[in-house]
Amino acid sequence: MIWSVMISGFMLGLAGSLHCVGMCGPLSLALPVHHFSNTKKFFSLLSYQLGRIITYSTLGLLFGLVGRRIYISGYQQWFSIIIGILILLMAVLYFINQRTIHLKFLNKFYFSIQRLISRLLKSATGVVGFLFMGMANGLLPCGMIYFALAATLSFSEVLQSVSFMALFGAGTLPAMMLIGYAGQMIHPDWRRSLQKLVPVFISLMGILLILRGMNLGIPFISPELPHSPGQYVNCYP
Repeated sequence: MIWSVMISGFMLGLAGSLHCVGMCGPLSLALPVHHFSNTKKFFSLLSYQLGRIITYSTLGLLFGLVGRRIYISGYQQWFSIIIGILILLMAVLYFINQRTIHLKFLNKFYFSIQRLISRLLKSATGVVGFLFMGMANGLLPCGMIYFALAATLSFSEVLQSVSFMALFGAGTLPAMMLIGYAGQMIHPDWRRSLQKLVPVFISLMGILLILRGMNLGIPFISPELPHSPGQYVNCYP
């Protein structure tokens, strides 16, 4: 079961890379690594990306704890179906508006994160500084992260949620490393073209969550979900 979750997270991350190239590309291009040696540049960029993955994994832990409570309460299947339907609706809105979800009530929090990243951009000179910058970047608003976190609420184990988000981050790593190295060579029109594919992958994730909730017993697509432990009943002779 854990392997199917990890593969799903990684594939969603790969698909989300199309969104990351367009949305997070400018920030990656602004990283002060151009004057570094090739070795220091590689490890600085890698540290930055690992920082994002650490933040995603931590968010997976927090949402996994909530998902575990949903599982124990016995509503996991219905919750997975409802989340899948909501994601499909959000994919339609994305297709219409050509932009991802932005939670306005978190604006103050996001502004503080942006100020922190600005300070780190000016002072980051080593691998640790880029690690912290990546961890802060993982807290910036991103529709794909919202969708991924919504998916973690349908898992029965906290470890599954953490693994899903960690592999989601790992799936975005190749594209983001490429942007850090050769971002100037990627034409903006090409990045915008890639973003048009984002609602397709969002829709697929919504469909997979619905199928998962239907408990059809199909490996990887709709595996048989473990039953909720429910309440224990003591029997007395």
